[in-house]
Amino acid sequence: MKDYIRTRVLDIATYLLETGQTVRQAADVFHVSKSTVHKDVTERLEKINKELYLEVSTILAHNKAERHLRGGEATKKKYITKRKQRNYS
Repeated sequence: MKDYIRTRVLDIATYLLETGQTVRQAADVFHVSKSTVHKDVTERLEKINKELYLEVSTILAHNKAERHLRGGEATKKKYITKRKQRNYS
């Protein structure tokens, strides 16, 4: 594995541990795709640092368990915004 990939994997894992952010948010911060972040923390991290991988896995599981709630909030916000725009027109 190339050094820059190893460094990115560890940086992303540390970021997720410190902030508890989602894969999408980490992808925005590190300017990579969410697929890259996911592959980094699920496949590559396990080979680099098993203990860190286990810690990050708990955060990923927590975010996955909450994602339906975030989706519901986004939909609610969308319709509230549409209603406000319609009232101002």
